[in-house]
Amino acid sequence: MRTIFLFVALGAFFQVKAQQFIDKGKVEYEVRTNIKKTMGSGFWAELMKDKVPDFKTGYFSLTFADNKSVFKFDHWDNSKLPSYLTASDEEDVWYMDRNTAKLDMQKNIYGSNLNISDSIPKLKWKLSNENRMIAGFNCRKAEAVIFDSVYIFAFYTEEITYSGGPCSINGLPGLIMGLTIPRLYTSWIATKVEVTGINEKNIKPASAKKPMDMKAFQALLNERNKGWSDKPDEDKEYKEQIARFFWWSYL
Repeated sequence: MRTIFLFVALGAFFQVKAQQFIDKGKVEYEVRTNIKKTMGSGFWAELMKDKVPDFKTGYFSLTFADNKSVFKFDHWDNSKLPSYLTASDEEDVWYMDRNTAKLDMQKNIYGSNLNISDSIPKLKWKLSNENRMIAGFNCRKAEAVIFDSVYIFAFYTEEITYSGGPCSINGLPGLIMGLTIPRLYTSWIATKVEVTGINEKNIKPASAKKPMDMKAFQALLNERNKGWSDKPDEDKEYKEQIARFFWWSYL
């Protein structure tokens, strides 16, 4: 009996030792967007669809430590994409400090970098019992609604304790490793996780002299996007495109 008890105790000890919770690291995400679907079905979209690939695939990194993180572009895959499809992705930066509940974003809008500083958005998540392995981590599914009507589906792991994820999506009891937003035709999937050699000095917001809050950002976008259509109240294609533009801008 003593021998059996010893083996059981040792087994429990090594199981606990093996279960290491990560609070600092760097995660690479593959971000894949169906370009042609985001273009809609208007006259100009149909004219341009033969000139672009079906998808664009980029890789972004989320570096986190001390309950802070920065999410930004890293590199493209080997596809050749026109600059108007890549410039914004390469300039956008999200910095989150969960100690102070502060979010700083740099968003590239029509070729100009705009800086927004405001509180971290709060999402109401609904958890499910569906699980999936992503980048070697056991992840649980959750879903939420953003912008009143846009469903998002996430897979998070409690093995990584930081409550964040791609862009400004956050608030789950662990790191989001997979994210899908069907109405944006885009998915974010973690491909690898590094836990050593993390340079915490890189976890910082983009430089900004005069950041605006989200309310001022919304007002600016409304002003800049006037005149997209001669009859915006009647133009269904206009409504879909402008809505998708705003969702991307606020994300």
